[in-house]
Amino acid sequence: MKSYPLSHPWDVTPKEAVEIQKELRELLQLKWDNAPISRAAGIDVSYARGSKEGYAVVVVMGWPNLEEIDIAWTKRDISFPYIPGLLSFREAPLLLHAWEKLNHYPDLIFVDGQGIAHPRSMGLASHLGVLLDIPSIGCAKSPLVGGDPVVGDKRGDHAPLLYQGREIGVALRTRVGVKPLYISPGHRIDLRTSIHWVLRACGSYRLPEPLRQAHIRANRLRSNIYH
Repeated sequence: MKSYPLSHPWDVTPKEAVEIQKELRELLQLKWDNAPISRAAGIDVSYARGSKEGYAVVVVMGWPNLEEIDIAWTKRDISFPYIPGLLSFREAPLLLHAWEKLNHYPDLIFVDGQGIAHPRSMGLASHLGVLLDIPSIGCAKSPLVGGDPVVGDKRGDHAPLLYQGREIGVALRTRVGVKPLYISPGHRIDLRTSIHWVLRACGSYRLPEPLRQAHIRANRLRSNIYH
């Protein structure tokens, strides 16, 4: 078991949550230090609408072979309400509890959520990246801010997400014939490097493979067929 280096209260009001995001934003680093990657992880949470139970999964895979090395999961009640822009306060406590159960830790995480493509630059990927002090990439299935630009049809085609006069991410075509992903750097990485790692990890699927596996496992847990 390994704890994470930075923490803050989770039992807070929405107004307090916004202030915490603003404080964490000051710790963001959006540069890639070219550190070697030997393990990458996918992080996801599954829960039924209207249910208080959430199922969090972290899948760690070797890089670049993408063979599973470790998996950790947890089931817990979710108390924070669903509020756009404050997803971290619903999902991050579960994910951090699962993280503490890992035996092998990754060098990079792919997160089902936004990075800096967020009103306060503190989506789930950025929030986790700062708390864990690890390079993180937001891989969202829909945009939160920055519009919904038209993307070319070829794998690797992308179009910028623009918010308050700056590029905060891209809509990225990871597979021909499927909807784009909305990619933004989370922490300790830049946008171009984020695109690079996402495309390398996607293979023949829409999602990066570590994230795809985490998504599958989380849904199995929720459906009570996990084994």
